[in-house]
Amino acid sequence: MDNYFNYFTEIEEHFQRARGTSLFLLSPLDWALIEAWKQTGIPLEAVLRGIDAAFEKWRAKKSRARMVNSIAYCTQAVMVEAQRAADAGEQTAKPESGSGGGPAFPEAELRGYIAGNASAIRERGVAEFEPVAAALDALLDQLPALQGNLEELEQHLSVLEQKLIALGRARQSGEEALAVRKELDNHLRPYRGKMTAPQIAMLEVQFMDRAILEAGGLPRLSLFYLR
Repeated sequence: MDNYFNYFTEIEEHFQRARGTSLFLLSPLDWALIEAWKQTGIPLEAVLRGIDAAFEKWRAKKSRARMVNSIAYCTQAVMVEAQRAADAGEQTAKPESGSGGGPAFPEAELRGYIAGNASAIRERGVAEFEPVAAALDALLDQLPALQGNLEELEQHLSVLEQKLIALGRARQSGEEALAVRKELDNHLRPYRGKMTAPQIAMLEVQFMDRAILEAGGLPRLSLFYLR
């Protein structure tokens, strides 16, 4: 993979190709599941092999009345490939540089992304969010040095994103949290039997976090969402 930060895009496009419908849109549950795989360090290639294995098994069925409508269908196959990758010592790539040896992202692109997110946070007009926006401004001053160490930059952004989520959660009402929980249960019901309790727990966290940011009109800060 030319760019470590293409994790989401590569998986989305691979699933669409395997399904045979390029215009198919992933659901909030799908994105939360990919986020959970990323957080647990499952290598991209293991995920792609798992998707292929799941669809190969689906196509081998005599009865295919139902189309595969969620990447959650591939969970068991992905976990099998993840274990094989771990047994083989396969590791997630490190975010160092692009395929030509230069920076994975031009400085202007990084600067526009970070500055845009700071502006988006301020546009919400919530005083509690200002420290996060100010921290993003400070990262802009450090960008010439951090551009050469994207792993460190991603760590800074991830910390700020978690802080933003925590602030958004503090503003969430009990009714709003309950509504998100019900939505998650509806999405997850057909796939619970394919997942272990720890997998479901991590998926729930990622789903709730995404919902908090979306409800508050807040941006994702991680470089994984730059493109």
